[in-house]
Amino acid sequence: MTRKEIETIIPHRHPFLLVDYISELTPVKRAVGYKIVQEDDFWVKGHFPGMPVMPGVLIIEALAQVGAVCLLSADPFKGKIAFFAGIENAKFRRKVLVGDTLRLEVEISKLRPFYGIGNFKAYVGDELACEATCSFVVGK
Repeated sequence: MTRKEIETIIPHRHPFLLVDYISELTPVKRAVGYKIVQEDDFWVKGHFPGMPVMPGVLIIEALAQVGAVCLLSADPFKGKIAFFAGIENAKFRRKVLVGDTLRLEVEISKLRPFYGIGNFKAYVGDELACEATCSFVVGK
């Protein structure tokens, strides 16, 4: 799934669309997306000058965007928006730098009509960079 296809599902746009493509999608179950960290990403100049490290909150946001594609691609949720309800047990295991490619894996573990929980993991190569459990609500 390309960025253009992703934009038909979630409302995020440049410079805040943090997913370049989706390689695997089982709606309401699992999705795998990728973010190629580039020198022209909006945060690079200021975080940190001379050693651009992707902010942890943006890694979580990229994961959430993959999760939103996973959920909102299913018929009952099309045209809606997913909002964070909580972030638990977030751990950052490795720096993410310009030139890295993040593999963003999301599994939805619980889903009720307008509330759910997802397990998020981000990798650079085979190294775990970030993991978290996030809850969300679905609205209009």
